[in-house]
Amino acid sequence: MSSPANYSTRIAEGTPFPLGATWNGNGVNFALFSAHATKVELCLFDETGQHEIERIELPEYTDEVWHVFVPNLKPGAVYGYRVHGPYEPEKGHRFNPNKLLLDPYAKAHIGELKWAPEIFGYTLDSEEADLSFDERDSAPFVPKCKVVDANFSWIHPERNPLPWDRVIFYETHVRGFTKRHPQVPENLRGTFAGLGQKAVIDYIRSLGVTSVELMPIQTFVNDSYLLDKGLTNYWGYNTIGFFAADPRFFASNNESVSEFKGMVDAFHNANLEVILDVVYNHTAEGNERGPTLSFKGIDNASYYRLMPDEPRYYINDTGTGNTLNLSHPRVLQMVTDSLRYWVTEMKVDGFRFDLATILGREPHGFDEGGGFLDSCRQDPVLSSVRLIAEPWDCGPGGYQVGGFPPGWAEWNDRFRDTVRAYWKGDEGMVADLATRLTGSGDKFNHRGRRPWASVNFIAAHDGFTLNDLVSYNDKHNEANGEDNKDGHSDNKSWNMGVEGPTDDPEIRQQRERQKRNLLATLLLSQGTPMILAGDEFGRTQKGNNNAYCQDNEISWVDWEGIDDDGRALTEFVRNLTTLRHRLPVLRRSRFLTGEYNEALDVTDARWLAPDGADLTAEQWADPLMRCFGLVIDGRAQASGIRRPASDATLLLVLNAHHDVVNFKLPDVPEGERWTCLLDTNMPVRPELPQFSAGDEYQVTARSLLLFALEAPSRATQRVFDRLEQQLTSDESEAPPAS
Repeated sequence: MSSPANYSTRIAEGTPFPLGATWNGNGVNFALFSAHATKVELCLFDETGQHEIERIELPEYTDEVWHVFVPNLKPGAVYGYRVHGPYEPEKGHRFNPNKLLLDPYAKAHIGELKWAPEIFGYTLDSEEADLSFDERDSAPFVPKCKVVDANFSWIHPERNPLPWDRVIFYETHVRGFTKRHPQVPENLRGTFAGLGQKAVIDYIRSLGVTSVELMPIQTFVNDSYLLDKGLTNYWGYNTIGFFAADPRFFASNNESVSEFKGMVDAFHNANLEVILDVVYNHTAEGNERGPTLSFKGIDNASYYRLMPDEPRYYINDTGTGNTLNLSHPRVLQMVTDSLRYWVTEMKVDGFRFDLATILGREPHGFDEGGGFLDSCRQDPVLSSVRLIAEPWDCGPGGYQVGGFPPGWAEWNDRFRDTVRAYWKGDEGMVADLATRLTGSGDKFNHRGRRPWASVNFIAAHDGFTLNDLVSYNDKHNEANGEDNKDGHSDNKSWNMGVEGPTDDPEIRQQRERQKRNLLATLLLSQGTPMILAGDEFGRTQKGNNNAYCQDNEISWVDWEGIDDDGRALTEFVRNLTTLRHRLPVLRRSRFLTGEYNEALDVTDARWLAPDGADLTAEQWADPLMRCFGLVIDGRAQASGIRRPASDATLLLVLNAHHDVVNFKLPDVPEGERWTCLLDTNMPVRPELPQFSAGDEYQVTARSLLLFALEAPSRATQRVFDRLEQQLTSDESEAPPAS
């Protein structure tokens, strides 16, 4: 970088658009929104970010945007802002030019936050608390922004979006997935470059999943209380920069943007989508006692929801100290600009929104016609990608499953809890389970929404892994340093007699079958399934159901620790995804209602008792009923066009009893023979057995079965033939999982 004064003497006015730092080949335009600032200074640093080499006052102020053009400045330039204005916390203003601030639109960051008294806008030990004013410089302790070169040679630049009904999500963590991967070069492990390695992508693709959902990768902050305990913010739900990927996920310090793009390109080449888990509900600046890192010092009163009568204090609908004010047009613009940037420039395929209820909350409460949700719905870029809500938060009216507008999918925790409870053996679960298996129409069947809007899952990053769900009755979060008081206590888990790992062959066998039951329920249900990475081979977190601070072996995938049971489970998952892809009736775009279609003489779904007859009202109400069947008629109308379909007719049998149940195979029109495609008690079979209608099948205790009626057409028969090849193998020749 050139010597001081070279830049400031040649500056030009610049433009208020686009916001952020934009290189045009001749220099960099800087633009920063602040409605209440009185002066803004651009601070340029050397390439290390350690030494400030020049300070430039932004000369122009247009439409509440401060701006300047700096000729000859190039990508790689390191910068931050100092923003002047009133320090009046009681009025919501917390300007302090002694604090170096991150540009909200920065595309890259360097350095890490060092917790020190200097990063706070007030003096920590002052009797006036946050009403005091701290004059110490924070620059040595805070990360800086970096100007980027957006140029990149894409091999696969255009998205080829799958139909929603084909999607299977796979939730993982960039660092944890490859940190212990033996086929990833050591210097690339835990990075975007590591995740983009061919061996990693080939494995993910082999599972039959379609879309990889990455836990937060936008720049986040390590909480001081965690660092004090020798822990770290592993999950990353504490964002401070919405346009930049976190520096700790890069293998190279110099290729911050291109490395991420390279990973996305590699995924797209393998026909895999990339979904980002994003946190736009709050920032890492906390409440009135939190640090001043960016938004708080740029324009606190605009960026955050403050208490109407006491703007010194923050509305805390997130449980993290603050809430972004998406009712403000410039804040809403920042969020939507950020989302569009990740889609148009970084080529991602969609987003999962953490605590998404907040994004739809206006001052009067949650509003599905709120500014942010309306913005997404009408935006030609955002409305074309996958939008997935975590539809709850801790604010008033925070639980909104099914309450988001058309176009959105939503995490369905009712599916998780009901399926867990049923297989655990809880009473009275069948009626609710029936609704969950058929796409949760009670929540989503309105306004033309489709079954895919229900994102079904058994396990996610938050909570027990699948293995731990069947291995622990209680959470074991001692490593988190909170005396095991953190994390949910109601996990609907069951250890089957021993807490944690065991050598007891009977218990191990039962646990493996329960894993298969849970995974089969997930992947054979209507809706969009999501698998937690590692569940396909039984990854454990040693009973920790809140591993947010465990950047270590508790959270990292142990690839070399996968045993024979794990490899067998992986193969079972591949069989399940094969079934889902091959049999469209498992992913209908219309809700199954059980109503008789007189014109077609078809009932789309029938619920059966073990004697093969339709369930009676009395049986539905019986809390002890734990075995039932679901027939999905492949002739039922598959779209809005009133004509019969020619899909396979399937029978799903679930038995959560502790004993064998004899189940009579029903007599269904246009077919007399049933082929058993899947039995969780016998995951590996040399052939697929056939039975006649009226035969009784001995359904093993705690097991799930899938039958298909003899093929109604040649096309379906060809599908069955291919399935037979894929679903059978000699037990002695069971294929390895990796």
